[in-house]
Amino acid sequence: MSSARLSGVGVSSGRASGPVVRVAEPLGEPPATPAPDDVAQEAARIRPAADVVAERLFARAAQATGDAKAVLETTAAMAADPALLAQAEKLVADRSLPAARAVHQAAAGFITALEAAGGYLAERVRDVQDVRDRLVAELLGVPAPGVPELTSPSVLVARDLAPADTAGLDPAQVLALVTEEGGPTSHTAILARSLGIPAVVACRGVLALEAGALLVDGDTGAVEVSDGTVLAAHLAGKVEWNGVGVLRDGHRVKVLGNVGSPADAVAAAAAGAEGVGLFRTEFCFLSSTREPTVEEQRAAYAAVLAPFAGKPVVVRTLDAGADKPLAFLEPDPEPNPALGVRGLRVAFDRPDVLDRQLEAIALAARDSGAEVSVMAPMVATAAEAAWFVERARGAGVERAGVMVEIPAAALVAREILQVVDFVSLGTNDLAQYVFAADRQVGAVAALNDPWQPALLRLVKLVGDAGTELGKPVGVCGEAASDPLLACVLTGLGVTSLSMNHTALAGVGAKLASTSFDLCQLAARGALSAADPAAAKLAARAPH
Repeated sequence: MSSARLSGVGVSSGRASGPVVRVAEPLGEPPATPAPDDVAQEAARIRPAADVVAERLFARAAQATGDAKAVLETTAAMAADPALLAQAEKLVADRSLPAARAVHQAAAGFITALEAAGGYLAERVRDVQDVRDRLVAELLGVPAPGVPELTSPSVLVARDLAPADTAGLDPAQVLALVTEEGGPTSHTAILARSLGIPAVVACRGVLALEAGALLVDGDTGAVEVSDGTVLAAHLAGKVEWNGVGVLRDGHRVKVLGNVGSPADAVAAAAAGAEGVGLFRTEFCFLSSTREPTVEEQRAAYAAVLAPFAGKPVVVRTLDAGADKPLAFLEPDPEPNPALGVRGLRVAFDRPDVLDRQLEAIALAARDSGAEVSVMAPMVATAAEAAWFVERARGAGVERAGVMVEIPAAALVAREILQVVDFVSLGTNDLAQYVFAADRQVGAVAALNDPWQPALLRLVKLVGDAGTELGKPVGVCGEAASDPLLACVLTGLGVTSLSMNHTALAGVGAKLASTSFDLCQLAARGALSAADPAAAKLAARAPH
């Protein structure tokens, strides 16, 4: 066993080794029997249990700072979500279920909806599961799942970690983090980077590894049995950045935020985002059984735009479809939703829905004072791009672009850029389609590594076209949040990088420390590499 070596996806840089501490598996599904003698009394147990869970999480949040505090507060608020609790109480009343089972089933409905939504929202499934397990544990009177108390520096190994658990980790005690599941865009990955803890996700077989100590390489994704020597080769701490995306030689690269709600926008503005490169508008639609009115959308969008008055914000129009079911759209069943009617394709059949959204966006832009552009998701051809731009300008939004997340769009980037004002690369979905690898499946997570040379070569095609035509090319996928990869993307012709607010300072500081010629050198090395590990090594050489 001493020679055992596994490989996952490195999501947070650094190398560390030390003794293993395993995180207990989540609670199983609670029994549906026996039925309670008094359903009203049983249902009445749910809200007090939720209050206890929320109070504990808020107490932990009060002791935390920055990103960890925000995540803990969000999870605490989710524990007291009236919609979740009301649904659980209804299940007790209507089906005579025990309270714990009712909470579990109510959460299952929320989880199914998020998984169907895909992308960013599907990555929030772990948050709901965490809240569910804490509520169930409280109702059953058993200890809540999560990270055990650490008495010495250790390597944490888990199937996956809830965001609230990750947010509460102490970098002084957690040498490294390894999970069997998860992917490079998961909340766990994002938080591990913000805490400066080396992390590897999607490391298949790590739970079956009989090892007392592990050596973890968060850059290469390698995980191997070690002799137990404690090693920490990472630095945690606040990164200083002046809030301007500029290289040391004056080359400009805008550093922007990805947002999906008013809270996201406030966090991004506080973290120094120069604007927003991706505003996901789905939040306004997913909780509604009918299409929100123009005025309802206007108010919802204005609340997100408000923190960025006078600054650029790119609003993505509704990214919905068969894999993101919205009842009012009445989608037809499809054998393969990922390749079906989604994104802009929905608007070809229902242009009225797009037109009302564009009208609301234009009004919200006027209300907020933000410099608003719009872009369409799931565009495959120049003709589709031109159709969208015409409708956007007809609605009063002068600056319009499209997402490049289908390989075909990257291959005809020059033609698309001739009819739009800008493009933005959605590297998460682009990788998914390039490698035919579902981004939510841990078994193929290695293919979705944003350092894959095949993906970088598609980015270069788009960057070259943007440079030739003098049109902006952004990246709003998770690739933009890796400071070293941000340098490579800059060298490939990308002019703006948009990311979760936790990554802004790290990327901005890294860009400020380098020059455009070094970025181009790093890009050439990564492009010619045979695999992601070699691409990282080649990119690191000039820096």
